Amino acid sequence: MDALELVPLRGLEVAVRIWHPDAPKTVVAWHGLARHGGDFEGFARALGPEWRVLAPDTPGRGLSSWSPIPAQDYLYHRYKKVALAVLDHFSLEQVPWVGTSMGGLLGMLLAAEADSAHRIERLVLNDVGPELNTDGLTQLALYFGRPHRFATFGQLETELRSHYGGFGIEGDDAWRRLALGSARRLPDGSWTYHYDPRIGEQFIYDTPRNSWADWRAIRCPLMVIRGAESPLLDADSVLSMAEAQPGLVTLEVPGCGHAPMLDRDSQVAPIAEFLARPHRQRLPLQPQRLESSWWQRMLSWMRRENRLRETD
Repeated sequence: MDALELVPLRGLEVAVRIWHPDAPKTVVAWHGLARHGGDFEGFARALGPEWRVLAPDTPGRGLSSWSPIPAQDYLYHRYKKVALAVLDHFSLEQVPWVGTSMGGLLGMLLAAEADSAHRIERLVLNDVGPELNTDGLTQLALYFGRPHRFATFGQLETELRSHYGGFGIEGDDAWRRLALGSARRLPDGSWTYHYDPRIGEQFIYDTPRNSWADWRAIRCPLMVIRGAESPLLDADSVLSMAEAQPGLVTLEVPGCGHAPMLDRDSQVAPIAEFLARPHRQRLPLQPQRLESSWWQRMLSWMRRENRLRETD
């Protein structure tokens, strides 16, 4: 990164990583569930010096504060407040948003709700959408819902290569950089990931939403990127997204699962072209009622698992 700003928010500190701080145009890039803003280094460099890239670390991740009350702060409606505070801090009335996984869902929430929709000029979703594969989401929740400890840094790097194979990362140097940005040393000298292990509690406490209604309510230009081997975003879901949002721009990235790293020209150039397209504002449509089945099933499952652990 080229600069770092720390944004205070109700007792928490939100770290915002910045590339090209003096560029004439700005885009916000928001990371996935257990990642941090540093993942957008390659994206920022490939996008070019005319774009200032702001990549916050969500509370509980990277350089931002951990919450003393995870059940209150590690929720999407709280992340929305964080996002709006970041936009206000940088005096951004309206900005394009690129979101990977959780960051994409946060962008959807901002773009769908009446009080914040005007802040999102256009939205790029990286391997996420209003309907997610339940099996893939369950595996994600299981992995990040438990603590991880590694005796050596090398063991952590080996695990990263296994778990994040879907990123499509190429080369030992790239994997080493990912490991350096993902590691946190524990008091006993062992290693773990650079996030609060309680972030997974959002699967238990967050409020289910009708995500399809959110998707249909969005009126800004939309783009979705899907890893061709994604276990989370099915190809059929992208087709349904396009039916609900005519004009949706799509990109499928070969050789990637969840989620493309957005660190090379073949992935970034289509995003740059989308960001440069003239904005054509569309009139609001009446949202159609569809079941938010994947999120409701996921929430019920996580609550059941939590009750079983409490009784053990």
